[in-house]
Amino acid sequence: MPKVTYITPSGESVVVEDAIGNLMEIALEYDIEGIEGACSGCCSCATCHIKVHTDWLEKTGKATESEMDLIDLESGTDERSRLSCQVEMTDALDGLVVQVAPF
Repeated sequence: MPKVTYITPSGESVVVEDAIGNLMEIALEYDIEGIEGACSGCCSCATCHIKVHTDWLEKTGKATESEMDLIDLESGTDERSRLSCQVEMTDALDGLVVQVAPF
């Protein structure tokens, strides 16, 4: 099972072993600081904004057009920005590191 590390806005590293689901679902299950998921993962709110560590950008892929529409409304975004509800954990992402965007 894959593992993911969340870096919270306060700088804490939270490692989740056996991460199943999308990154927003996992974050909510483990009460990760800064992930709200107000729309329950239907890609309509951006309250699950993360930044993917540069080493993982190719494996996670780029944000979709609907993600970009929401990300563009946020401040402090860059090419690493994604909505965690749109990144599904797979074995290929074992060891993924993401930074929770400040709110």
